[in-house]
Amino acid sequence: MEMKRFEQLATLAHKQRMDLFRLLMRRYPDAVPAGEIGTALGFKPSTASVYLAALREAGLIEKTREGRSLLYRANVTAVQGLVGFLTDDCCRGRPELCLAEKPKGIDMTDGKYNVLFICTGNSARSIIAESLLTRLAGDRFRAFSAGTRPYSVLNPTAVQMLSGKGIDTSNLRAKHISEFWGDSAPKLDFVFTVCDRAANEECPAWPGQPISAHWGLPDPVKATGSDAERMLAFQQVFGMLKHRLTAFAALPLDTLDRISLQHALDDLATTSEGADQ
Repeated sequence: MEMKRFEQLATLAHKQRMDLFRLLMRRYPDAVPAGEIGTALGFKPSTASVYLAALREAGLIEKTREGRSLLYRANVTAVQGLVGFLTDDCCRGRPELCLAEKPKGIDMTDGKYNVLFICTGNSARSIIAESLLTRLAGDRFRAFSAGTRPYSVLNPTAVQMLSGKGIDTSNLRAKHISEFWGDSAPKLDFVFTVCDRAANEECPAWPGQPISAHWGLPDPVKATGSDAERMLAFQQVFGMLKHRLTAFAALPLDTLDRISLQHALDDLATTSEGADQ
């Protein structure tokens, strides 16, 4: 087993393979098509195939097939074993020498948990999530949203849908994630990416080590058809987020440790509900 760990470390000691591995960790628990991975990282198909094979041989990622597509997912069990090898074996059971801090739960900031939702344009999905969490549990959570490449205005259909549900949209605006970096930014407790494209992008580490998760959602902005059909796409995203955020707000955050909480958030990423009624 020790030789396997050395093999895993050697596999990750390569920038492009590490970039690929980090992308799959950001996208976890998604299984991502090989073509999407190559496109996101700018790799030729043959290059991506070689790197994927090396990571799979090392046991760091898993491969599945869906129709004609090959899908890849990070093997978190193997990653946990590798981290355990480094902190327990290499540090002789003294992880405090390696880890900045021991895993613990989340401490509430100023009486509320700060939650950031990220998508690319910050015009629909992340805006809906921000509004919904405020509506569902604004007494316990302070919700924000941002984009990696924000539009200048919010999507009008998203605003129309939210207003139709009695949600105040007057203070909503599209903004860049850089507003949440630096000393003046709020201390984040949770960071969720709600679109695959944003999760594919490499972002700086967030100060304070907030718990992060990827809740990929279909982009309602891309919906076509009649006005009613396009609105239905937004309603479906609203319903999926309402289901996940209701379950998220019900978690006993003050009693769960970080590992248990991370598992719970990853499990919520696999749930989907239809349009909100």
